[in-house]
Amino acid sequence: MILALLLSLALVPQDTTPVGYGTLRRDDIVMRFSTGGVEIQVLPLDEQVIRLLAPDTYRSLVQLIQSRMPDITEAAQRGGTETPSLVMVTFLGVVGQARFNPEDLNITSRGRLFRPVGIVPLSPTWSSYQLDARQQAVGIYLFEPGISVREDMLVTYGGLASISWVRSLRLLDQERARVKARAQGEARRDSAGRDSTAPPSSPHTPR
Repeated sequence: MILALLLSLALVPQDTTPVGYGTLRRDDIVMRFSTGGVEIQVLPLDEQVIRLLAPDTYRSLVQLIQSRMPDITEAAQRGGTETPSLVMVTFLGVVGQARFNPEDLNITSRGRLFRPVGIVPLSPTWSSYQLDARQQAVGIYLFEPGISVREDMLVTYGGLASISWVRSLRLLDQERARVKARAQGEARRDSAGRDSTAPPSSPHTPR
């Protein structure tokens, strides 16, 4: 119970980026690479990232995390961490009977190698370790805290590596500036609207 509370507090947004103003699609920023038989897609679920996605995408991801919180808490407890970094990973079959090994995926951030301390499967195909063409297996990975989504990171799988987060960082930084500008512009418009509809003050008549 205490671990669940700590985990939920750890997932409370710490970012100052306002919610509801993002326009990015998931495909815009997801890291992807292929083994030839399987395509791997990696999306950090950090609030600093997902707040910049379109509002409906942000809501669906937050609801997904909340709905699987008991499983995430249990996996975190088994992995010995109270504040895991969450990452969504998708394996997509490119050819028939494509094999995949979820445990082979690692992340390097700030010169440190992070191996998954737990995985919460979201697809019934996860445990089969095999996919047909266009079939997918999705899971939420738990890593020890310390992965920085505001800096470059390296994702490795089966001897392959993806450095596409460099491009994602540029898009996220640009969108973060636009989101704050949109929020500030709306706040100014709301303030001006309230001022224009406020009733005139009564004149003060000196005695």
